[in-house]
Amino acid sequence: MRLGSGEAFVSVVIPCLNEEEPIAGVVREVLAQGVDEVIVVDNGSTDRTAARAAEAGARVIAEPARGYGRACAAGVAALSARTDIVCFLDGDGSDVPAFLADVVGPVADNQADFVMGSRLKGRREAGSMTPQQVLAGWLAGMLLRLTYGAHFSDMSPFRALRADRLRALGMREMTYGWNLEMQMRVAAAGWRLLEVPVDHRCRQGGVSKVSGDLVAGVKAAWKIATTFLRLAATLRREPAAELQLRGTMSGKKV
Repeated sequence: MRLGSGEAFVSVVIPCLNEEEPIAGVVREVLAQGVDEVIVVDNGSTDRTAARAAEAGARVIAEPARGYGRACAAGVAALSARTDIVCFLDGDGSDVPAFLADVVGPVADNQADFVMGSRLKGRREAGSMTPQQVLAGWLAGMLLRLTYGAHFSDMSPFRALRADRLRALGMREMTYGWNLEMQMRVAAAGWRLLEVPVDHRCRQGGVSKVSGDLVAGVKAAWKIATTFLRLAATLRREPAAELQLRGTMSGKKV
């Protein structure tokens, strides 16, 4: 992918579950930004998500065991050996791929170690985020600021970091806690963190697995809360040397 200071091999991982309607359009939008590969992880879909993604130009990986984090981890395991930077975004069409360079660029330029696109700082279509999602992002941001001094306004799935550093991060959450765990681990390791504004749309098809269902939303909120408390305790017990290693691994500037 050509960026401001040169080129980097950028892989985009898109975890999917029953996103037959929007996924082809998402893949085409992402490819139009000049990324080097798109990996769609089919997390046990019962519709034509995998076929539509492949037809649009994605490399499709099957991860039948359900779990958002499990799907993301499968995508990381499938990255090309040439991958410099990995970017994540959702397959429902709500994330706007036109902001890929804004999210990836600071990592490629060695200005930040971890970049997240904040939906709360960008322009949001009416109804694209529920009040519960906005509150969850605010609450997580407050806890991260109080615990680690890290400033986040969101738990957006739209994020980028170097592939080698992600592999060394020690991610363990295999369900809804994946995004929060990543933010906690990079904050605890003292990485250079950056939020950039990104626009956000209403989903382009399918049914939300979290925000569109009250029961699922409550379960996700509970998972996020318990993940924060459990991980905060876990990270306090991790050897300081290990955290320092994760925080000081140098990324190759492109």
